[in-house]
Amino acid sequence: MRDSFNEINITPLTDIFLVLLIIMMVIAPMLDQQGLNLAVPEIVKQEDIVKDSKIMNFTVTNDNKYYFNGAEIAAADLEQTVSDNTKDYPDGLLIQVDDDAEHGAVVKLMDSARNVGVTSISLSR
Repeated sequence: MRDSFNEINITPLTDIFLVLLIIMMVIAPMLDQQGLNLAVPEIVKQEDIVKDSKIMNFTVTNDNKYYFNGAEIAAADLEQTVSDNTKDYPDGLLIQVDDDAEHGAVVKLMDSARNVGVTSISLSR
């Protein structure tokens, strides 16, 4: 008659944990890479924005159209428009976003501004 099996062999379990530990040690240094450094903006009311400041005012509407000083701008012309007006508006860029505008449309405008060297970008609703 067979003896009953009273112990669990933990050798395979130990091997699995050691392999997982080695994998985690190799992957952990790669997790330190960061994508974007973002500063959390403060909430500013529309009335608090100084009208005499030299800030480019863009608007992103619900249907993802771009407006600069009341004139509609094509998505392909964003970077050129921001580049042409950077000298006239040295204080940065203010993006007024409608509530239902897509995130991708706002990011496209922000990327266009970053590509031409604008460092101060603000968002408003």
